[in-house]
Amino acid sequence: YLFCFLSFFLDGQAQVLLKQRQVSITRGHNTATSIDCIAEGISNFQSAYIHWYQHIPSKAPEQILYIGPTSVSYDDKSFSNKYSSLRKGSNICTFTINDINSNDEGTYYCAYW
Repeated sequence: YLFCFLSFFLDGQAQVLLKQRQVSITRGHNTATSIDCIAEGISNFQSAYIHWYQHIPSKAPEQILYIGPTSVSYDDKSFSNKYSSLRKGSNICTFTINDINSNDEGTYYCAYW
């Protein structure tokens, strides 16, 4: 898996930086892994909406879920057994992939708006 970071401006005023530390993760089938998204510049992180995407080469990125102030919302209800997300501390959002298989290969990234 290859992970990237995103940086952009919110309303043209404040800079937000989202960082993902792992460049690549390899896991065996039927295992799980987690990815941290470290947010800088989000003044009220606990109320922020953090989105998680999977990108497979030659396909458009697909949103998997987003975590809002009180819950996680899935783009497809079947994703709820496979993926999860939670907040840790004041600026970290963690994304977990369960029961890894070959269909999970791709680039995963977080986004904020």
